[in-house]
Formats: sequence, C-alpha cells, structure tokens
Amino acid sequence: MKLENIDILNFKNIAEVSLELSGGVNCFVGSNGMGKSNLLEGVHFLSLARPMQSMPESGLIRHGEEMLLVKGRYDMGDDRREEVSIGITRGKAKKLLRNGKEYGRLSEHIGRFPIVAVTPSDPGLVTGAGEVRRKLLDVVISQTDRSYLGRLIRYNRGLESRNRMLRAGVRDKLLYESIEAGLAESAAEVFKARKEWTRDITPVFNEYYAAVAGGREAVALEYDSALADNDYRELLDRTRVKDTVLGFTTQGVHRDDLRMQMNGYSLRRTGSQGQLKSYVIALRLAIFDYVRRTTGITPILLLDDIFDKLDSGRVANIMQVVSGSGFGQIFITDTNREHLDETIAALSGDSRLFAVADGNFTPIS
Repeated sequence: MKLENIDILNFKNIAEVSLELSGGVNCFVGSNGMGKSNLLEGVHFLSLARPMQSMPESGLIRHGEEMLLVKGRYDMGDDRREEVSIGITRGKAKKLLRNGKEYGRLSEHIGRFPIVAVTPSDPGLVTGAGEVRRKLLDVVISQTDRSYLGRLIRYNRGLESRNRMLRAGVRDKLLYESIEAGLAESAAEVFKARKEWTRDITPVFNEYYAAVAGGREAVALEYDSALADNDYRELLDRTRVKDTVLGFTTQGVHRDDLRMQMNGYSLRRTGSQGQLKSYVIALRLAIFDYVRRTTGITPILLLDDIFDKLDSGRVANIMQVVSGSGFGQIFITDTNREHLDETIAALSGDSRLFAVADGNFTPIS
C-alpha cells in the first residue's frame, strides 16, 4: 500500500498544500516548528482517523480557521485505488469518506490503511503511565483484528456501568453479578488478544533490537495482567467491598501493562536516552512486521526526527534495516539536510525530498 498524493487544508500550521508523493522514500527537511511533523500527522490522521498524540481533535484545526480537510489517494496494489477524505468543522462531528461514501461507523476505517509511526515522544512508551502502553496495544491490535475494537468498547461500557453503581453506593449483589458477567466475557476476549499479540511480537522485537543496537543489550517485553492468574468474575467479587469504598473498579484489563526490560532490569529506571529510543524504534519496527504479516498489507512507515539522540552507528543500523525488501513507503523528517541526503543514498528505489518552511513544502531536486 502507498499514498500517492495528499491535499491538506488548515491542518495545524499548514494552510494549504498538495503533494505528489514517492512510493518509496519521502524526506522532509527544515527547522523545528516549520511543519514537517504536521505533514506526517496529517498522513497518520488520514490513515487512522485519529491524531498521533492524545489531544482534542479540534486542536488540529489551524488557528483562526473553522475547519480542516485532509484528502488522499492510496494505491492498494493490483490496480486498485482508494480515495479517502477526513474533515473537522468546529462544533460538529468529524466526517470521514472512503471513495465518496461516509462510513456507517468510524471504527470501520481502522485497519484499512495501516500505518506505523516513530515519533519523538515515543520514549514516553517506556517512561509514561500504563495508560500509554495500553493505548499502544489497542491501536495496533485494532488495525489487525476488526472485532477487537468492538470487544474493547463493550468492556469499557460495562466498566463504566459498574463504576456508576460503585459511586452510587449500590449494595445489590445480584445486580453487580449481572453487570460483571458481561464485563468478564469482554475482558477475557481483550486479555486473550493482548496476550497473543505480545507472544507473537516478542521474538521479532528481539531481532530488531539486536539489529538496531548491534547486539549490545538483551531486551524483554512482557504482558502484565491480573487476568493471567485469576478468574475475573471471582476477582471482581473479592474486590467489590474495596471498590465500593474507592468508587471505581481496581482490577481488570483497564489496568494491564507492558513490562519493558533491558539486561533483566526495568528499562524505565536504567536505560539511557539512546537505549530508550532504540528500544521503542525496534518495537515500532516489530509492530510494522506484525501488521504486515497479519493483514497482508505493507503499512506506511513514518520516521519523525529519527536521528535525534542516536549515535551514528545506530542510525546506520536503522537505515540498513528499513532498506530491506519488507518495507514499502517511508516518510522521514529531520532538521539536517546531510542526514537525509545520506538516507536517500542508502535506500534504493524512488525518493523525493521536500524543504519545509512556515507550513510550505518545496520539492528539492
């Protein structure tokens, strides 16, 4: 899959741009704050109908404007093309069209145009709260399993119903059990999908980390969930008194986490900036491999500010990895023209380079 062109109107600091894109490598060079990352954010928004970072979607609209629009045409292979457009108007619902027709549900868009992004905030996957890592699990699995998002939505609805009862001080055990039965069923499905995903991705992740870091450290990725050792309905029954006092559900897949380790220790506590970035890049590349294998579609790969906080050896290793045949269309940003010239020279195939200034994009020969 490749994005052939993109039209953007009033997206962050981009007033208006229309770009014909390379099916290989697209590089964007410019100073910080000029719009390089915003262009990648627009590609991500078009593909997944959600921003790369957690933020109100109205915040994507350019300051002083009332609406935004992003449009693009995807080459899906076998002479098949898909037109997608997504727009937001202040105070109104987001509008998403595929081939001129609006989706019945926005969730139907997830997974049709898979995308994997490496961003400067990615070390927060290691250092941030568990919510950040759960979101990673949910976004990735939703791109490969269309039923997963529905299961997660059902779980969250059941969880909110139970929490309302807890806050209201409901004491009726039978009423709780009626809610918890459906909650436990959805939780079991979410748990199973996350557990299988972690088991599947770990060997590939280890291979990518060795390739990026030169085999200098041993890393691990483990799924941590209370459901691994407990029947959820029994667990909810045991914690009901405590949960009533606190006013919320203390156990469940909404508290799951990923343990990230290096050389047997918590990466969060012992890792350097370069090690953290290498870890999350290897994880993102493993996710790319997983999505490609599972869906049969080669995702778009976004590498935003990839060179920062990495030594030249690790950068060279990453470029060697992504130059392999398994990767398709790649978007790369940097402030250093020399870095991108070297990247284009290292990666075979078609490429395009754009200079970015104040939200304007100029092709460079």
